[in-house]
Amino acid sequence: MPDNATIVAADAALQPPMYTKRGIALVRGEGVTLWDADGNSYLDAMSNYGVNILGHGHPAVTEAITRQATTLLNAHQSFGNDVRARFLETLLEIAPGNMATVWLCNSGAEAIEAGLKFAKTVTGRNRMVAMQGSYHGRTGAASEVTAPKPGQKDAVEADVIHIPFNNLDALDGVVDDQVAAIIVEPIQGEGGIQVPDEGYLTAAAEAAHRNGALLILDEVQTAFRTGAFFAAEHEGVQADIICTAKALANGVPIGATLLTQEVSSGLPSGLHGSTFGGAPLACAAGLATIQTIQTEGLLARSVELGEQLRGGIAELESPKIRAIRGQGLMTGVELRGRMTPVLRGLQERGVLALPAGTQIVRFLPPLIISPGDVDRIVSVLGETLESV
Repeated sequence: MPDNATIVAADAALQPPMYTKRGIALVRGEGVTLWDADGNSYLDAMSNYGVNILGHGHPAVTEAITRQATTLLNAHQSFGNDVRARFLETLLEIAPGNMATVWLCNSGAEAIEAGLKFAKTVTGRNRMVAMQGSYHGRTGAASEVTAPKPGQKDAVEADVIHIPFNNLDALDGVVDDQVAAIIVEPIQGEGGIQVPDEGYLTAAAEAAHRNGALLILDEVQTAFRTGAFFAAEHEGVQADIICTAKALANGVPIGATLLTQEVSSGLPSGLHGSTFGGAPLACAAGLATIQTIQTEGLLARSVELGEQLRGGIAELESPKIRAIRGQGLMTGVELRGRMTPVLRGLQERGVLALPAGTQIVRFLPPLIISPGDVDRIVSVLGETLESV
């Protein structure tokens, strides 16, 4: 097998320069461990940006994928499919009780695009209210509701209004008869693991509904990770549309836009579609993922391990840490300086983590991580902070 340097160089030469390469080539994974082309092992505390919720090569998901691959890989949604039907039934069983139907696709951005399109169609309005610090994707409409970075202009031409996140006053008066929906993440991920105050999401729903608008919850990153299947459950907020993806099938590409019956009934046939969405292979992986989380009690476990992680980091008492935030196994460590040297130092010591902005290190480990693995993350973070 070629070494890290050779593979990374090939990647860089054969792809447009969209990604900052991290200098290693990942070639194998098992559980919470990844190996590079040079044989070095890493504790995966990022789950491929929150995707591998059950880690790598989980037996239940592998068996489901293998079985389905020998049966039927794809079936367009103009046809029924037994595996898809079971997956949809199971997904709605674990979703907030007012969700009635699901539109299936292949990614978080696609799920968001559909949610925005559905909201505009049902309300007959075009304007969106989104949050500063938000991230909803890099495709057309999803990028318009994503908060502009410093130096970029707001999406005025797209009829989007960005307001401060977790600010009740900012909700007052912003929704009028031109607004189709408020779109908000229950916890801002790319924005730095920003957890809103209790009652904020409910207030956002009320502000929307008072004015005939909808509430869209972007649970692409938060679903399955915060100690509940959906972060909306912690507050019991009644959204009209919930968009999710990432962890839904433990690495197999899938996205889902969940709708209330009222929204679903207002959508005309043929409004939207997806060739690969709802593929039996992805649905089989999604079904196995949900069932494994349920049977192994991983939601409650994620609460305990998340508290252990944040508590351990707090006990480091590092002057380089400004704040620690999170819920379940979704944690952000805000630094007093740039995160890049810390992220690099963690990787050099065998722990893979993520950035969230320029000063925040983000940990999104698989739910199957052990208490010992959590202690290792804390220890390596401590060593790294002392050395940078």
